[in-house]
Amino acid sequence: MENGNREIGYPGSRHVDMKRSFKLGLHGLLTTCSKEEFCKAFPKFSQTEQERLHRLYIQVIVSLHQNIEDEFEVLCEETKVGNVLDTVEELVEEQSLDPLYPDKTNLKDVAQVLSTLKKNEIQNLTSMLEKSEAQNKVLRSRVEGLRKETQNALEKIEKTGGMLNDGRRND
Repeated sequence: MENGNREIGYPGSRHVDMKRSFKLGLHGLLTTCSKEEFCKAFPKFSQTEQERLHRLYIQVIVSLHQNIEDEFEVLCEETKVGNVLDTVEELVEEQSLDPLYPDKTNLKDVAQVLSTLKKNEIQNLTSMLEKSEAQNKVLRSRVEGLRKETQNALEKIEKTGGMLNDGRRND
């Protein structure tokens, strides 16, 4: 489907395009240098050491690349980027299919949509905060329980030590 020069993609295409762009940008940043260039950076090392360093360098780059991609994916899922981009995509498609849309633009509608999105974001963040606070409360109670157990154990040890000392004095 086309409208003017803009192509309207399938649902989720903006999200896919964003991920593809991120991966291309990341690839450009983390592209390894040639083995010859790498070896030139370490001229005082033996050829065997240079080869080992180069293999290690490749492993680090591959691992770093994967970790960054994974972290980006998690961040996109946590912030629900896909849902937001799908909503944007739907709005763009609606606007491009409605020839009178520019005349219908209403700031109140835009403010309402933005307000709803922000309220949803606030609810999501509040929920995350409540979960974190609940986890903190559980951890604090565990720590307090462990402190009491430690204190009780120390008191028992002191009592036992005192009884042993009293028993030795009576002998």
